Amino acid sequence: MSVQTHTLSNGFRIVTERMPGLKSASVGIWIMAGGRHETAEQNGIAHFLEHMAFKGTERRSALQIAEEIEDVGGYINAYTSREMTAYYARVLQEDVPLALDVISDIVLNPVFEEGEIEIERGVILQEIGQVLDTPDDVLFDWLQETAYPGQAMGRTILGPEERVARFSRADLAAFVEQHYGPERMILAAAGGVDHDTIVAEAERNFGHLPRGADKPVEPARFQGGERREIKRLEQVHFALAFEAPGYRDDRVYTGQVYATAMGGGMSSRLFQEIRERRGLCYTIFGQASAYADTGLTTIYAGTSADQIGELCAITIDELRRAAEDMSEAEVARARAQMKAGLLMGLESPSSRAERLARLMAIWGRVPDLDEVIGKIDAVGMAEVRDFAGAMAAGGRAAMTIYGPESAAPDLRSLRERLAA
Repeated sequence: MSVQTHTLSNGFRIVTERMPGLKSASVGIWIMAGGRHETAEQNGIAHFLEHMAFKGTERRSALQIAEEIEDVGGYINAYTSREMTAYYARVLQEDVPLALDVISDIVLNPVFEEGEIEIERGVILQEIGQVLDTPDDVLFDWLQETAYPGQAMGRTILGPEERVARFSRADLAAFVEQHYGPERMILAAAGGVDHDTIVAEAERNFGHLPRGADKPVEPARFQGGERREIKRLEQVHFALAFEAPGYRDDRVYTGQVYATAMGGGMSSRLFQEIRERRGLCYTIFGQASAYADTGLTTIYAGTSADQIGELCAITIDELRRAAEDMSEAEVARARAQMKAGLLMGLESPSSRAERLARLMAIWGRVPDLDEVIGKIDAVGMAEVRDFAGAMAAGGRAAMTIYGPESAAPDLRSLRERLAA
């Protein structure tokens, strides 16, 4: 397997990886224009644009977009994150030029027809309603907002209903004008692909675009705090977050090993102590998320109102204890889980294309897998204990509680217990 890159004169980047033996390919455009690039008044518009991409272009109707890809047995999709919007397709290798043409068309030539805007507005409002009815979805939106209050990094990707209800065609076009420049785009492809063919297609479709100006992003400032929402539910949903390294900080690997050891699987500390030994919950996990300039170490659990106090106390005790007795066996297991997850995921051309795009956005290059695995292997027990200790002593955290009235402890008491 070989990674090849190319940059057009206007800053548009192409990265491909041929995977011998594959008869299919994943290809897409990743644009560095996500939720954190919005102003408060624009909150939700990046996601709205993602929806509108499939509603018709100057050359194709919404039905034709779907039919052209599905007529050859492929599929096309998109997503919006806090730092990117992606439009991608999976097709057989002989249909890669078609997929590139369709994706280029929906990115460059959307018509934003008024009737389709109103239809999709209704769809998105239903999506927002669905999230609000899903406790473990809305809880994480609230946690992000609590961690980064009053900032683009803290706002929901879907946007508030009142904003979505007012977006106009002019608003959509303005965001595209501001953020969809070629210097912010990456074309990534993996599988049965030919690099030179894809570069030629990219030059034909994107080479004429004028390069835009650099647009600074509001720095993320973790502040933390507490939010409680009372609702008649069967369980109390609990999430706790601490600031962690961003993905340009090599300590990100230590943070990921720590989160995996604490709550990344059935053998993890929190799962074993809280679910297996005490039966306090069905679901509990820890995870690490990273962005350009910040990250989060997050613990989530759901339990009954009369057990939430005990669950929170034991969670804090386990977090504190990790700074003292995290074992080499636990760290080795977490490293193995991370490496296996990385390598297994890369057996899919879709996962590999997404990785190519993300690494190009972060580093401007694609590090060898051996380099990444080496950084994971370099994380030792001492580093993980130090990370756990620094987190416990850090002083700031974000917590969200959602569910029925309960005796869930407040954030101050948890922080005091953690620092004891």
